[in-house]
Amino acid sequence: MPRAAAPGGPPPAPVAVHPASDLDDVTALVGPRRPDATVCFCLGYRIGSAENRRLRGPARRERVRELCAEDPPPGVIASLGGEPVAWAAIHPRADTAFARSRSIPHVDDLDVWSLWCLRVRPGYRGTGLTAPLIAGAVRFALDRGAPAVEAYPLDNRGETVDTTMAYVGTRAMFERAGFRVAAATSSRLDGFPRVLMRLAPGDES
Repeated sequence: MPRAAAPGGPPPAPVAVHPASDLDDVTALVGPRRPDATVCFCLGYRIGSAENRRLRGPARRERVRELCAEDPPPGVIASLGGEPVAWAAIHPRADTAFARSRSIPHVDDLDVWSLWCLRVRPGYRGTGLTAPLIAGAVRFALDRGAPAVEAYPLDNRGETVDTTMAYVGTRAMFERAGFRVAAATSSRLDGFPRVLMRLAPGDES
């Protein structure tokens, strides 16, 4: 396994970001700890709520196997030396729970893609992986015709965010990636408001 860099430093080797088409990679990053779990695998926003509640254990893994075989697959993976170290969930908004969200508005009628989950593997956090992960996810979407990419991070104004809620990212994180605030939302996590941020072709940093 590649050695992690010091916290806050650059990744220890070039980061490769690729489509999440390998079930084992996805399982390593967002698979549940318990085999009978009804959570995680990053399915909550990707599939319908009824199906998400119904699937448990091996059935959840098999559903993710199906998604990994689709085009596009359910997100992207960042790897170091062939080792999967970070995950980003990204998909056309129309095919996610955000299409029906009452708390996160639609800015316009563009067929935007949503980027809603970032996860860096323990041992690699604080090593500068988030920037190339976001950039790779954006490129993944734009290369497949996305007119814009949306994210819904916390506007925490530099305050500490509980790690269990940090998966949505922060406003500052996405601003560094070239995203701009497009709308307020009525959604809150960990006591912080979320903002709708957007990046279109040509805006990438």
